[in-house]
Amino acid sequence: MIKAIDPNQLLTQMRAMQTQANQAMPMPAEQNLSSGRVDFGDLMKNAVDKVNETQQTAGQLRTAFELGDPKVNLTDVMIASQKSSVAFDATVQVRNKLIEAYQEVMRMSI
Repeated sequence: MIKAIDPNQLLTQMRAMQTQANQAMPMPAEQNLSSGRVDFGDLMKNAVDKVNETQQTAGQLRTAFELGDPKVNLTDVMIASQKSSVAFDATVQVRNKLIEAYQEVMRMSI
């Protein structure tokens, strides 16, 4: 039997997820808090920096494992490598969508 969806419960869950997402999003260091504005360029730079940091961490773990560091195990290396790969793939997809949006705007007639 299919349960009916309670709109109030669904709305409560959506608000809770939105609050969690807002808390998880890092704030740009250069953001002007008095104006309440977030610069898109700063957000993109922070995202790319985070991906770069993830890739560097994965590389350091891989190198430590290859050198025989007993503190680093293969599962940590593989997890870090996959996180790095997923982050990079997501960044590439965002870049592709931004390029598509830019091209669409440029094709608009005025």
